[in-house]
Amino acid sequence: MSDLETLDDGTYTAVVDSVEDGFATVFFERDGDEVGNAVVESSDLPESARHADAILSVDIEGGTVASYDYDPERTESRNEAAQNRFDQLSSRPPSAEDSGTNAGSGDEQS
Repeated sequence: MSDLETLDDGTYTAVVDSVEDGFATVFFERDGDEVGNAVVESSDLPESARHADAILSVDIEGGTVASYDYDPERTESRNEAAQNRFDQLSSRPPSAEDSGTNAGSGDEQS
């Protein structure tokens, strides 16, 4: 159920992907790169981090989690950055159709 044993001992950034039916899917990052993931019992996470997109600092020792440390400020910052990217992508410039011009119509006369 867990790929924690494949991770080297050390500190990782963990991102909670989802929490369902008492289990959390967590992705682990090191130096900005995803290095693994695991499904853990959600009760193992700090109570305040039992939600999608929670960011934690995690110490791995011997293929198990030695400690979880929830980072609410980093969680909020990352969520705001993602929302800003979404907002920028969703505010595309108007197309020719939206602006009332008919691209490709040329100077046709009847």
